[in-house]
Amino acid sequence: MNPDWIAGLIGGLMIGTAAALFLLGNGRIMGASGLLGGLIDGSGRTNLAERAAFIIALIALPGLLVAAGVGQRSQPVAGTAVLVLGGLLVGFGTRLGNGCTSGHGVCGISRLSRRGIVATLVYLLAGGVGVIIARALGWTI
Repeated sequence: MNPDWIAGLIGGLMIGTAAALFLLGNGRIMGASGLLGGLIDGSGRTNLAERAAFIIALIALPGLLVAAGVGQRSQPVAGTAVLVLGGLLVGFGTRLGNGCTSGHGVCGISRLSRRGIVATLVYLLAGGVGVIIARALGWTI
């Protein structure tokens, strides 16, 4: 049996639980890009520690789980230039769309937010178009 779906299920449950706890505890929608953006532009000074703890945990937890023997270390599927370009495009898109997949995709869709549903569909479409363009250019993804 391929355990990949189990890891995906557990990860999805953890993301959903974190989003629900964040909403119940803070009364706000959880969105990683908004939390990070508030740290970078200074608009999140009132809850700086909370934002920093969330982002640090978001980055550190996968490494800690791999170190504990839960899961495997993933390998980059593209070169550094493609990863940097992808990161910049994602950052631009999240600012343009006023949120990221965790904010719109997880929290927006679960609340039946029209804006969240449209934003998530646009993300999926843009990702698909990006893959088609990259493959047409001969990039291996």
